[in-house]
Amino acid sequence: MSYSPPPCARSGPRRRTLLASLAGATALLTGCSAGSGPAERAASAATRARARAARDSADLLARYDAVLDVHPALADRLSPLRAAVAAHRDAFGGTPDDKAGKAQKDAKGAKARTSPSPVPTASADRKEALTSLASAERAVADRRAAALLEVPGELARLMASVSAAGSAHAYLLTEAAK
Repeated sequence: MSYSPPPCARSGPRRRTLLASLAGATALLTGCSAGSGPAERAASAATRARARAARDSADLLARYDAVLDVHPALADRLSPLRAAVAAHRDAFGGTPDDKAGKAQKDAKGAKARTSPSPVPTASADRKEALTSLASAERAVADRRAAALLEVPGELARLMASVSAAGSAHAYLLTEAAK
């Protein structure tokens, strides 16, 4: 018995092949013209993550300054941690100020902020102020650790290192509050 081809055999490409090719070509052309390739999306994600990390560090500096304003006796304990946070801010591309995160006078004498968040206030209770500062350090460290999966290599290494430092700061502040 011989094998015979099905009665409706076609010559040339199938309809599915043509549609898939057309869809692929459209996606390729749209991707090229839109300018949002994987490399550009990664660069923009890295830029956003770097800016967020710099803002977080500036906000932490403001918190340290608030605690130091209310509890100047803690300067010996908090100054090294605050200096490290300032270095982190600078490493992420933040701008160094005399006292970053603190309200500053503008040309008209009105209060102006270098950060979009409001000026934090510290508790008059020493233990509560240190606990709040430790909690803020921990939250920022956790946020940075979570962002590691979304940023490229060198920035991920920097964020991992700074996140680890933030966790160490949280531990030291928690111990100081005891």
